[in-house]
Amino acid sequence: MLDLNFEVKGAKPERFAAAPLLRFRLRIGEAVSDGAAATSVQAIVLYCQIRIEPARRQYSAMEKERLEELFGSTERWGQTVRPMFWTHASAVVKPFSGSTEEDLPVPCSYDFTLAATRYFDALDQGELPLGFYFNGTIFYESAHGGLQVAQVPWDREAYFRLPVSTWKELTEAYYPNTAWLCLRKDVFDQLDGYRSRQGLASVEQTLETLLAEKGETGGAATHRLASWSERETDIG
Repeated sequence: MLDLNFEVKGAKPERFAAAPLLRFRLRIGEAVSDGAAATSVQAIVLYCQIRIEPARRQYSAMEKERLEELFGSTERWGQTVRPMFWTHASAVVKPFSGSTEEDLPVPCSYDFTLAATRYFDALDQGELPLGFYFNGTIFYESAHGGLQVAQVPWDREAYFRLPVSTWKELTEAYYPNTAWLCLRKDVFDQLDGYRSRQGLASVEQTLETLLAEKGETGGAATHRLASWSERETDIG
């Protein structure tokens, strides 16, 4: 029986992809008894489900406050902090014998309607605890030279602690000082209609205006809004 083990060795952002992408480096090795020959693996069509394991790390007071939307009050975290699905990924592993290393490309959404994105964004530092759960199909050469097919057992798994800095490096490279929001079409139409009636240049400027009316705009947003107002006065 072909017995393969999986280990996640590291991760790095892909700099030149069409969309945000992390490359996780996998080590795949066959467990063989002493004196036994390694199997000649021709290919593996590998699938992986990746989950966030939030109970595997500690959180600062600020991180806990941000995560209350996901997990509720900290008094309930013993019941509410559970593994959560992040994404699926796949790769085709090249021929090897004994062991090999292969990249697992993982597309990364920056949609803040997703619990995983909100979780990642809530963390300031430290590491993101991830669980990798593998399955797939192995094509290998038998002892008699024939091609055999086997399944990756469903119990193959690995854990990896992704540095928060790596995630922030990825998002800053693709979306500098940007966050994505998904709105219902009717809500967007109302917002865009308000923008048009007020003569505002963008949805971002519209939101800054509405926040300023509620007294909840601060920092750079206030400065931009004040600068815009001054320009409007000068033009008038």
